[in-house]
Parts: sequence; structure tokens; C-alpha cells
Amino acid sequence: MIAMDHIDALTELLGEKAVVTRPEDMEAYETGARYDRGRAGAVLRPATTAEVSAAVGYCVRNGILVIPQSGNTGLVSGSTPDNSGDEVVLSLDRLSRQFELDLDNRAVRVDAGVRLSELNRRLEEHELFFPIDLGADPRIGGMIATNTGGSRFLKYGDVRRNTLGLKVVLADEAGTVLDLDSELRKNNTGVDWKQLFIGTSGAFGIVTECVLNLERVPKQSATALLVPASGAEVLPLLNAMEERLGAYLSAFEGMSKNALAAAFAHVPSLKNPFQAGNIPDYVILAEVSRTWAPRDGEQSLDSVLEGVLAEIWETEEAPLADAFIGPPHETWALRHALSEGVKHLGKLIAFDLSFRRGDIMVFCDHMKAEMPAEFPGVTICDFGHIGDGGVHFNLVVARDSPLLTDPAFEQRLREWVFAVAVEQYGGSFSAEHAIGRRNQAYYDFYTPEKLKEMAAGLKTITSPGRLGSVRFG
Repeated sequence: MIAMDHIDALTELLGEKAVVTRPEDMEAYETGARYDRGRAGAVLRPATTAEVSAAVGYCVRNGILVIPQSGNTGLVSGSTPDNSGDEVVLSLDRLSRQFELDLDNRAVRVDAGVRLSELNRRLEEHELFFPIDLGADPRIGGMIATNTGGSRFLKYGDVRRNTLGLKVVLADEAGTVLDLDSELRKNNTGVDWKQLFIGTSGAFGIVTECVLNLERVPKQSATALLVPASGAEVLPLLNAMEERLGAYLSAFEGMSKNALAAAFAHVPSLKNPFQAGNIPDYVILAEVSRTWAPRDGEQSLDSVLEGVLAEIWETEEAPLADAFIGPPHETWALRHALSEGVKHLGKLIAFDLSFRRGDIMVFCDHMKAEMPAEFPGVTICDFGHIGDGGVHFNLVVARDSPLLTDPAFEQRLREWVFAVAVEQYGGSFSAEHAIGRRNQAYYDFYTPEKLKEMAAGLKTITSPGRLGSVRFG
């Protein structure tokens, strides 16, 4: 446990409101979004970059491990403490005051504790948004630490692409504040240091402030549920739509039959558009969008989408078997219900994988063929961002299954899935959830020794103190 003299010193540095020690008040910070539950010695809630610096510097000088925590929506045990009780959680939940909008630069400077929903709510009156579309509602600092992608990656890219500048507190004895918060979009004067802190799980420093690129809110959109002729035709369908729609195409999301069935079962109010309610083996949610209001004489996006689909349908060996154009709010409601639907089927064992676009459906078809023999009793409920090669490869086991009585079962299953994904198909074991305790062993196993050595060297240079749950090197 954290010694009382440390608690007293941290309270003197930060104030009573910023140091939480009562077990009932710490519970929310100790409990992860899905799997994990730990025990913290204390929770620190600084409200400014200077307070983050003071807290981190004190902890480093006294050998206390700091677990940075943003919105605590991650799924890889990266933002919660272990069970020792001698780690402190440093939460960003009070670091949320700053909001400086630069309309001419189409950018905003915000504290890292601002939630995505709050950021976009405040931008709404200016018809702008931060273009990372997620089912969860994280804080911006955590999105930067994990380089979040989302459902519209195809058009807008990930957090890395949309980050202009950062302010970071390093885990050294001084709690050094590194000012990298440039608002420039082009700057080739040397190393782009902010990239060290994007997607590295907070291990190199704690992001406290950021400058973000903004995009104009689409004023027109149209969506369709597409049924490919087969799994092998998903990529030809994507290529055909990209060729004909260009930058209009903003999403191309894949949804398996099992995942859709789980969503319909969990949310009965969802509209099932398929004939007689029969769900196809695989469905694509396609979205097209424009940022300007409809103009006189301009073809509507519904008509554009209908025309493109008709054109694809008429090609020789068309990759499209069926299509259902529907209101965007209904279509996206179905996509956003998948995670909760799958989670309620049974014990969920989730994987966040990515592949070359040409391999993603080959991998999925391979696993559907091999799973019954390798792990009978495991149901595949996959969905994901087909347009950028990402798949949420969700596996579900009935809660009364004897598989769950085997303590080695989940480990064997994870090792098999990762071996196929990484070794056979050259994929990534973490597409957008980053590294946490849950993925640490796979980072250690699959990362070449030289790269681990280089990462460990960067960690020593930037934040030699004990910071985060991830070990580089």
C-alpha cells in the first residue's frame, strides 16, 4: 500500500479534492470497461498540466508507479492498476477546462480530459467535428495514447492523422513538461516528436493538452446495407465503390450474420430490412457523405448511391447480390448495437485485428472453417472496418459451457488466433486498442528484439520513471 506520508505529501501538492483514497470512491477508477479489476493505493485527479507535473515528479522521485487513466474505456487492461495496491491511478477527469477554437485554422486546443462527446457538442454550432467515430465515449488523451481509429477511418484517418500538437508531462524526477503543441499543419524542421506519444499507450509520457484538426460536419449522407455475392467478393465490391464514389465514400463496415443476429436479439426495436427477416451470411454498411447543403439541380446522395449500385450490379460477375438503401440513423443504429449484442450472448473473448485489405475476408473465412475443429463450442461474431483492414474478431462461449471450467482454455484460444493472424496472414494483434497488460505477452513475443531495444531506449530517454502498465523492451 502507499505509505500515508506519501498520501499527505500528494494532498499538499494537489489539494484534498485531487487525492482519492476511500475504497468506495476509487472503485470506478479500479474497474475497467470489460475484463479487469485492480486495487489502487490512491487516485490522483490533477486539474492542470502543472499539477500533473507536480504529481508525476513526486511519484518518480519516490519510486511510485503511476497508471495514467483517461476515459477508462479501453479493452486491454491498460488504464487500471494491478492488484498490489501500491500503484496510483492518475486520472484526467478534472483536466477538462481548456477549449480554444481557431476557426481559420480549422483546429481546436483542448485539455486531454475532455470527452469526445463534449468536444463535438461544443463544435456543433460551428458545423465542425473531430472525425473519429466510436461506439464508446473516451477522453481525448486516451484516444491519443491509443491512436484510435473508428468507423470512418476510410475517409478521415486515425487520431495520428488528426493531431497537430501536444503538451506532455514526462515521468522523470522533474515532471518535465514538453511543449509540442504546434498549430502548424506543415513543419519539417526536424523530428516530429509528438509522434512518440501517439499510439504508445502513455508509456513515454502523459498527454495533458492537444491541438486537433477538425473537419466540416457532413450535411448530406446516404447509407445502404449491401450483401456481397460471397466473402471473396467483399474486396472487389469495395474497389468498385471506391472507383465510382471517390471521396464521397466515408464508411465500409462489415457485419457477420452472427453479430447481426445478436444485435437484433438484444435490441428488439432495431429494424430488420432483410427479406422475411433472413439475415445474410455477411453484410456491408456503406455510407456516402458530402459537407455542403443540397443544391438546386444537384443529384441527391441517395440517387448517387442507387446509381452506383445499379452500375456495379450490371457488371459481369457482379460482386453484389443484394442492397437495401435506408435512413442513415436506422443503418448506423444497427452497426452501433453490435458490440452490446455480442457481449450479451455469453462469455466474450474479443480480438482487435488488422490485415492487408485483401486478406481480411480470407482470414475470416479460414477461421470459420477451422474453428469447429480447433475449438468446438466457440461462436464467431465478427464485424469491423473492412475499408481499412480492421476486424473486431469476437468469439463467444455459452456461459454454461464446460470450456470455461478449463483455466488454460482462453490462453490457448488467444495464442491460436494470434498465431494464425500474425504468422499466417501477416496481420496485427492490435489494430486500434493498443498495448495493455492483456496484450503485453504478444508484444513481447512478436516484436523483434532490436525494436524492443529501441523502444526501451526511447522510454528511458523520455520517461525513466515508473509510468503505465506497458513494458517496452
